[in-house]
Amino acid sequence: MVLNDRLNIARIAIIGAGPSGLAAAKYLLAEKKFSKVQLFEQRSTPGGVWNYTALTREEGFTVPRTTPSYIPDQAIWSKDGGPVEFISPIYDQLETNIPQSLMCYSDTAFPKDSALFPRHNAVLQYLKDYAKDLTPYISYQTQVLSVEKPSSERNAPWQIEVLDLKTKHTTKAEFDAVVVASGHYNDPFVPDIPGLAEFNKAYPGAISHSKYYRRPDDYKGKKVIVVGNSASGIDVSAQLSKVAQIPVLVSEKEKPSAGQPPGANLWVTVVPEIVEFLPELRGVRFANDLVESDVDAVIFCTGFHYSYPFLKTLDPPIVVPNGSHAAHLWEHILYAADPTLAFLSVPQRIVPFPISEAQSALIGRIWSGRLAAPSNAEMESWVEDQHRIKGPGKAIHIMSFPEDVEYINRLFDRTGTATKAPELGLENGGAGKTPPYWDMEKRWVRERVPKIKLASREVGERRHELRRLEELGFDYGEWEKSAEDAE
Repeated sequence: MVLNDRLNIARIAIIGAGPSGLAAAKYLLAEKKFSKVQLFEQRSTPGGVWNYTALTREEGFTVPRTTPSYIPDQAIWSKDGGPVEFISPIYDQLETNIPQSLMCYSDTAFPKDSALFPRHNAVLQYLKDYAKDLTPYISYQTQVLSVEKPSSERNAPWQIEVLDLKTKHTTKAEFDAVVVASGHYNDPFVPDIPGLAEFNKAYPGAISHSKYYRRPDDYKGKKVIVVGNSASGIDVSAQLSKVAQIPVLVSEKEKPSAGQPPGANLWVTVVPEIVEFLPELRGVRFANDLVESDVDAVIFCTGFHYSYPFLKTLDPPIVVPNGSHAAHLWEHILYAADPTLAFLSVPQRIVPFPISEAQSALIGRIWSGRLAAPSNAEMESWVEDQHRIKGPGKAIHIMSFPEDVEYINRLFDRTGTATKAPELGLENGGAGKTPPYWDMEKRWVRERVPKIKLASREVGERRHELRRLEELGFDYGEWEKSAEDAE
């Protein structure tokens, strides 16, 4: 009996029409096997978090914030009767930290006149263009409230309850499989540091999170501490340096995952982890026991919880108590207890668009019956092995180079073992839609992304005129030739 007979998948729900959900829809539809593929998107347009909003506060944001939320994202309606909005971590001056030639979907390049590191509005337009042929499959302004499987039988359907945000009516529908493509940049994490709650109460608005950061001018002339050295922390501190008090203080707990901009020591002072907030001094104490007083603002660039409010009844649960990672996911994709539930773009420090393609291609072939899934025991064993290798908690999802390259290519290889189905009219001689594979050139570029981004910052505003890596001195052809000559 083939796998598809056992799983009996015909109807698929995709939660989210952001970059990952769009990729999932294209690869699942390309299988030409499923009777229904439907995306549920709570926003009014595709693109997910790339939908910028000027809103900077939402109900339920607490300080500290150490556990994931089980409440649906807050829908915010404009007073002029416009479409619903959801707060996004996109800020005014955000541009990608990955070259668009590497960031793009494998079958759709950015427009030829795109900047090497596009601004957020250009990325959103790229996603809107990519989504055009998926419009008939997307239910906009529709929020998923719950996803449950009442029966333990593998063939039993998932019951999905959704809220039509326009009419306020709730409905339920059944699906045979579910793709969770809602992302993990919705639910801010703010650590519990002694004195933080009291500081926040004494100085309302002084404590914030990068999700709510929009523009540097809001901090003009202020003494600011940026907590965290991730890509967003580095970018935010660089922007603040133009208007805030100098130096901007950057509190680091971990080794930076991205390089500091050239000359950063002139406008940034790197300080240790904050171990205590001192409300009486409007200050903080660092791990080296030094105290900084008269602090106007603290922006936590400390990441987000893995939070899936609509998955409250899973056993074993995907959401862990501290929200540090998503549990029980084989290859960061399939739910080990039930392979009819899949997740996309869970790993961090990755290039998400092509990775979501690679994951979607694998899901599509498994659910269509062209590729066998591992057993539940095999999948759970994989998860346990990863924790033994990487450690507990969020470390399981961290993919530093070259792990992300190897991951994409590993999924490509596994996908390539699927049975061909030319009788279904699948492209590529029945092999189906081809997922990305990163060759030596892609690998070379990926390895150099931090250096490429630093080089682009060094040229200032002229970076927006750059279109090719070679304009920054990164020429793979020349590198390859010099490597051959050296041999």
